[in-house]
Amino acid sequence: MDCKQFFHKLNGKKIAMCGIGISNTPLILNFLSKGARVVACDRRSREQIGELADKLENAGAELKLGENYLDNLEVDIIFRTPGMSFNLPELERARKRGIAVTSEMEVFFDLCPATIFAITGSDGKTTTTTLISKMLEADGKKVFVGGNIGKPLLPEIENITADDYVVVELSSFQLISMRKSPDVAVVTNVAPNHLDIHKDMDEYVEAKKNVLLHQNAFSRTVLNRDNEITEGFRAFVRGQSLGFSMERKLHNGAWLDTKGFLHMAYRGIDVPVIDRKEIAIVGDHNVQNYLAAITAVWGYVSLDSIKKVAREFMGVEHRIEFVREVNGVKYYNDSIASSPTRTIAGLKAFEQKVILIAGGYDKHIPFEPMMPYIVDKVKTLYLCGATADKIENCLREFCEYNGEPEIIRVENIAEAVEKISKTAQKGDIVTLSPACASFDAYPNFVARGNHFKELVNNL
Repeated sequence: MDCKQFFHKLNGKKIAMCGIGISNTPLILNFLSKGARVVACDRRSREQIGELADKLENAGAELKLGENYLDNLEVDIIFRTPGMSFNLPELERARKRGIAVTSEMEVFFDLCPATIFAITGSDGKTTTTTLISKMLEADGKKVFVGGNIGKPLLPEIENITADDYVVVELSSFQLISMRKSPDVAVVTNVAPNHLDIHKDMDEYVEAKKNVLLHQNAFSRTVLNRDNEITEGFRAFVRGQSLGFSMERKLHNGAWLDTKGFLHMAYRGIDVPVIDRKEIAIVGDHNVQNYLAAITAVWGYVSLDSIKKVAREFMGVEHRIEFVREVNGVKYYNDSIASSPTRTIAGLKAFEQKVILIAGGYDKHIPFEPMMPYIVDKVKTLYLCGATADKIENCLREFCEYNGEPEIIRVENIAEAVEKISKTAQKGDIVTLSPACASFDAYPNFVARGNHFKELVNNL
């Protein structure tokens, strides 16, 4: 089915959009313009949603708000928002009543005529997605970026042609119900994450695997050869199987040699690509992101385009983002670090001990793996949020903890910044790298990072 047929079939259908937010608002307006009858559903009250509620009603949407927003939906199709669990009881009941449950990304994959690159993983997927899109753009290609990063893509579908390229970041919540895979699938790594939503680690891993399960012989799969779980995905690859590694030489994929040079081995030829010293963004995790991106775009873009992006790209906002230097103290915003593994990567990026602000919403991920890095890489630890007790107890029980770093409890990030500004010494590095989601205090990690930057810029 092409997009014209799809939108023709949409005319007159009653569709529930679950979640009024960044992903679904453009979709609601788009579907209304195509003649669909849209019910915009959200757990929040009208007061909490604000002016957007009036905007949607004026455009023709029916609103269903409050705690029971998913109950008894009399519609033809339900679109769930990316962060909504596929296994919600209300959605299960809807399926039993014969109502189709889908998502924006599932429909987009069905309709998209372009070459699709899709990136998933527990860490590094936003940076890798951005790198791939910038490498394609540097080569003069028309690129659309979306999914878990940026705007929804389905409202753009009528502007996308077979000659274009689409680069999407996909979360486990998006992938769990996908029945179509991309032309190029990249899995950066898999580690415990989102265990507050998924019923167990197995479900999380199986969701990630969906990015490649439905590929064909003409597809490409790029897997992290240094990660035990992604290494296990190789058995399910149906097309071209490539990898990337920081630890060993590869014959099919990108790898880092002992002298710090990135290589790409492809069809019997090993090509030196770039010295890691030339990469503008710091840290082993970013070298790994580059290896993944190089492997994904190899043969699609020139070597010059790859080198250009490596030398010029200054990083993704909220990912070890330099904010400001105040009285000789450097502040970094790493709000995107919403899991312990991301925070570990952030700590390893610095050559000296840092002042760390951590804590937030509890995703039920164990903090024990982070403790050796806290002891080794942190000068002072500021804790706030719902997980503050859990992180503090974990550190105090760690066998190598001898009272350093000092633990300072604060009510929120604002109090942490205020105290740090009065006590930090010239030459110190301060990083907000929470190891937790933001939902106990902020709608998302972007809002948390922006608030931190505002606090620092107001010092």
